[in-house]
Amino acid sequence: MILWEVLAKEYAAIHGAYSMKRGTPDSPTGGYAPGNVECPSSHPIIRAASGLSDNETAWLQLRRNKTVGPMISILTRANISGFDASEYITRIAGNSNILPNIGIAISGGGYRAMLNGAGFVAAADSRTENSTNAGGIGGLLQSATYLSGLSGGAWLVGSLYANNFSTVTTLRDGSPGSSVWDFENSILRGPESNGLSITNTADYYDVLQADVDSKANAGYETTVTDYWGRALSFQLVNASNGGSAYTFSSIALDKSFVGGESPFPVLVADARAPGTTIISLNSTVYEFNPFELGSWDPTTYGFAPLRYIGTNFSGGVVLPKAPCVRGFDQVGFVMGTSSSLFNQFLLQINSTAIPDAMKNSLTAILERIGSNENDVSLFKPNPFFGYNNSTNENSHSTQLTLVDGGEDGQNIPLSPLIQPFRALDVIFAVDSSADTGFYWPNGTSLVATYRRSLNITLENGTAFPAIPDQNTFVNLGLNSHPSFFGCNASNLTGEAPLIVYVPNSPYIIHSNFSTFKPDYNSTERNLMIQNGYDVATMGNGTVDSIVGMEQ
Repeated sequence: MILWEVLAKEYAAIHGAYSMKRGTPDSPTGGYAPGNVECPSSHPIIRAASGLSDNETAWLQLRRNKTVGPMISILTRANISGFDASEYITRIAGNSNILPNIGIAISGGGYRAMLNGAGFVAAADSRTENSTNAGGIGGLLQSATYLSGLSGGAWLVGSLYANNFSTVTTLRDGSPGSSVWDFENSILRGPESNGLSITNTADYYDVLQADVDSKANAGYETTVTDYWGRALSFQLVNASNGGSAYTFSSIALDKSFVGGESPFPVLVADARAPGTTIISLNSTVYEFNPFELGSWDPTTYGFAPLRYIGTNFSGGVVLPKAPCVRGFDQVGFVMGTSSSLFNQFLLQINSTAIPDAMKNSLTAILERIGSNENDVSLFKPNPFFGYNNSTNENSHSTQLTLVDGGEDGQNIPLSPLIQPFRALDVIFAVDSSADTGFYWPNGTSLVATYRRSLNITLENGTAFPAIPDQNTFVNLGLNSHPSFFGCNASNLTGEAPLIVYVPNSPYIIHSNFSTFKPDYNSTERNLMIQNGYDVATMGNGTVDSIVGMEQ
């Protein structure tokens, strides 16, 4: 039996587990610190990236079937002339090689990206009121197989799944005693009150300090990302004190995921080579998904089981007589890893606003790792130690250093979605990057992914549509409305997915807030989400005349 199926059965046996309103506290310590556990009978190993995992393959059989109905619905509503959507999808429903395989990628860009992306997801979600009316795209989310996020986009994706795949409107509107998606108080101040133990900023920092200390006292090295991830959790996870024991791998145990009712979530981070501080386009790209952490790149070319990521692996196997470890993949830490560029939020706090104990801890961390590495997330022990020694630049390091997934210029998390084994046909790329001096996108991320796909040492079978340079991109107005890339087969380097590019642009609000804007009042938050919704649908199809430019 596949490990995922075993875990699902264990989880179902927990009294009332499926009636929980939030994700799963899966850390054996009951808190932020990872803890030792007995290894399962089928010992965790590092597998080669020579195909999809058994878990993902089994899950896909459920999910692909669940996309058929929504796909028929949304294509029928599109009323495409000369095309009987219902007949076509019904006829090919049993053949996953032909059934359209859809992905959605949400870019980085801080809260701007999170909220703009939330607008797109709300528009694509058939559970959103009126999203399936004329001109709407409701049901696209239910038709999608994959949903990826990076940095600010990772906050959105992580928050949706940490809260049992809640709707955007549910998280936006909140609930009594909850601080989830309440961005009026800067993350530097903490929640006004979550109805439980946080009553003021001092209490908030005390909790952050105690949680990170618990990890350090358990023998694990910590970085600024630990504090950052815990702070994020207060805003993004609807649980007591931000759900310190909630893990990203526990998504695999969530009822909606187990039943294939939601897309496959993927978060992205970049590797930093030992002894360096520069991230380039040829840096190894890592992904987190509910089952694994790893990379498709021919450098690492391997995946580790995410639930046991703190375990001491060497050469792809657990060291003899060593215990397994769970809880290292705390959900805020994973979201913080994908957005570690924002660690500077914590590093720029006025010295009078932070308790001395926490200030001393941050100072000690910077002295240990160096101030030039304040954006790193530390995975120690390194799960890929001694693995693929000839190509893996981290194979001889006892730690794996990951940073914000957008630092290599690929600010849209497309890399996991263009892998040949996943065989996506179309990807909706929601871009909230701040490529220009006025915080608008100009196609830089698409250009970076295209250029990387041409690098024969890294492309690993991936292909991507041809993308014009940034000046041409802007001159053609491709950064001001949805555009299609990949319609012309002569512009492809191989079997590449169609890219539907959806850039952040002003519709009902000038949505180009600074990437590092630390707070949004409820009016700003709601307008940003609505703007993203309207850009996604072009005002429910009222301005279709400027959509559909094919490249």
